[in-house]
Amino acid sequence: MNPAIWVARNGKTLPNFPAIADGEKVHATWSQFATTTAAVASGLTSSFGLQPGDRVAIVMRNRPEYLEAQLGIWHAGLVAVPVNARLHREEISYIVEHSGSTVVITDDDHADDVQALLGKVPTLKAVVVAPGEQWTKIISTAPISLVERVASDPAWLFYTSGTTGRPKGATLNFRNLLMMSLSYFADIDEISCTDSILQAAPLSHGAGLYGLPHIARGAVTVIPHSGGVDGEEIASLLQRWTGMSFFAAPTMVKRLANDPAIVNGDLSNLKTIIYGGAPMYLADLEEALAVFGPRLAQIYGQGETPMTITGLSKQNHANTAHPHWREHMQSVGLPRTDVEVRVVDENDKEVPLGEIGEVIVRGDVVMTNYWNQPEASAETLRGGWLHTGDMGSFDEDGFLTLRDRSKDLIISGGMNIYPREVEEVLLQHSAVTAVAVVGKPDAEWGEAVIAFVVASPDSLPTTTELDQMCLDRIARFKRPKEYRFVDSLPTNNYGKVVKRELRELLAAEEK
Repeated sequence: MNPAIWVARNGKTLPNFPAIADGEKVHATWSQFATTTAAVASGLTSSFGLQPGDRVAIVMRNRPEYLEAQLGIWHAGLVAVPVNARLHREEISYIVEHSGSTVVITDDDHADDVQALLGKVPTLKAVVVAPGEQWTKIISTAPISLVERVASDPAWLFYTSGTTGRPKGATLNFRNLLMMSLSYFADIDEISCTDSILQAAPLSHGAGLYGLPHIARGAVTVIPHSGGVDGEEIASLLQRWTGMSFFAAPTMVKRLANDPAIVNGDLSNLKTIIYGGAPMYLADLEEALAVFGPRLAQIYGQGETPMTITGLSKQNHANTAHPHWREHMQSVGLPRTDVEVRVVDENDKEVPLGEIGEVIVRGDVVMTNYWNQPEASAETLRGGWLHTGDMGSFDEDGFLTLRDRSKDLIISGGMNIYPREVEEVLLQHSAVTAVAVVGKPDAEWGEAVIAFVVASPDSLPTTTELDQMCLDRIARFKRPKEYRFVDSLPTNNYGKVVKRELRELLAAEEK
């Protein structure tokens, strides 16, 4: 099931209903959206000779043209490669080249970085700036019919931050996207054509995926002018759009729960806030529930199994009379409708209730593979199960609680940061002999990036130098917030750095 068919259907059944909104203003009705996506498909294929299965990358902040590009790519039978627009130019270059993208669609904010890749990335033929002259030409092309694809064909290459310093492209096929969307209806919410979804989080991430069930049901997608989570703006948009849902990181939910515009605003049109990326601290969650009422739902998922492993429903949040409610609220919930979830030991044998092991999952929502990385695919998908790398345990009620992240993932402001890629940059400094990067609890961002640095005996790097190395090579949000110079790093008998001790040191300082 190609999601582009939903746009075509809505164009016929809901022609005059709003499909995309730019703030309070309607950008396109469903009839207009359907015509534009079919024109984008035609323009991309005729202008650049693209064939079904070719990759087209999108490097763009949230804006109406993002959706037109994404659905147009699928309408043409092409593969969308959503790229985090906050990444460094070199990181964008790697994803475009590794995916073999032929065309990149971008906006004015990122045009210089992307156009610099022409001639550098062998497969890249063209860069289209939207809106812009070439984009106008593309959307004016005579529309074409939907290009048929089968369920197992790749649709979306989601590049996850990599533990080896390079991201891996999770290959999501059309079946994965359909199953994820159906699971939304089963576990999160029913949606109608009078509802709306506010896209305050990046469309290149999970928020973009959760836009699909709303497109399927004909709800309007609202793009905020601020490009983020702004209390006053959301309060205003709630007066314009009904049945509003949106996805936000826990830190953003906490920020909104303390925003006067929200606290004192009319929330009657607010339907659901889906939060994820990390569990919320119980105190923050209770505060958010006091403000928003029973409108919160939590999801736990990964790019490899989009937005769908376990979840805490709105009903779970509202069931405060349950004797284990507080424990449940610190979990990531129950297995979702369309997956099997287990907790296993190092031999992939299921562990008893209460014992900690690795979380593994299987189902039709799990990715096909990592793009062009057969060894990593075989390791992650061994035995037919996706090995998440997350450590957790099930309780007697069936709720899963994450206990640790074996891959050392740091989640700051809802963005995933893998320490290895930061460490590899810092180790390029001639005066750095060893480094370990960990996350420190942070009231505003969830976690802050902290680098423990062992310097050469005869030279001490400055924090300014280290900062500049990071800014030159990786996204700004991955840069350490603090550098700590130490004589040595804690290691085990095998010489491996024990990051747990560093995290415990930071946690002890907070007490």
